[in-house]
Amino acid sequence: MMKHAYYLAIATALLATACGIARKSSQAEIDLVHKILDERSYTIDIDYMIPLRGSGKSVSAYSIKVSADSLDSHLPYFGQAQLVPYGGGNGLNFQEKIDTYSDTGATSDRRTVIITVTNEEDRYVYTLTLFDNGSADLHVHCNNRDDISYRGTLRLPTP
Repeated sequence: MMKHAYYLAIATALLATACGIARKSSQAEIDLVHKILDERSYTIDIDYMIPLRGSGKSVSAYSIKVSADSLDSHLPYFGQAQLVPYGGGNGLNFQEKIDTYSDTGATSDRRTVIITVTNEEDRYVYTLTLFDNGSADLHVHCNNRDDISYRGTLRLPTP
């Protein structure tokens, strides 16, 4: 019995060490993330959504893309809408010119980018928190719909 506890303790320590290593980013990866953000041309692949009401859900094949002065948003939406076109409208699926783009710059292990976009359906505020390891949190505030949040990763160029 004592032997099993010993092996369990070693396995737990090794697992904790491996997880700690996996969370750290190399300086080259951090520099690449910052370079991509500085160029204002990047894609965030979304893999999890968190509606204001209800539980979170894994998703796939959704993303947002920032290209200089435009936002291409392809996101699922679950929530309550106060004022939308008949049939539900386009939701968070649109490509529009960016009204404002604000980047806090590097702080600690993250950067926060705030993007505002207006179209015929609504005004949207996308608050994007990008971490040095490439993971991203996105919060979307709309005037006519419930807020919703997402998690994903910054798409890095393949070497």
